[in-house]
Amino acid sequence: MSNLGEDRTATRAAPTGKPPTLGQIIGAFKSITTHEYITGVDEKDWARFDKRLWQRNYYEHIIRNDREMDASWRYIEANPAMWATDNENPHQPGR
Repeated sequence: MSNLGEDRTATRAAPTGKPPTLGQIIGAFKSITTHEYITGVDEKDWARFDKRLWQRNYYEHIIRNDREMDASWRYIEANPAMWATDNENPHQPGR
């Protein structure tokens, strides 16, 4: 038997029989990655981050037309350049 059939947790529905919501998926992702980060700090000498790793919530928006799609793409493309002036950036000038 291949490994593919042995672990079906990734394709199994939630215990309620309903597929997980986007919020549940994001919550699980944040939980798993935070746990891995803490393990890395404790066991692999990763740099410690003094603030929260994740924002409390997330922004969800249904894109309904080409104008909204274009605006979303512009935001995604421009957003990394804004990090230098972001209040959450620990290396922001003046800190």
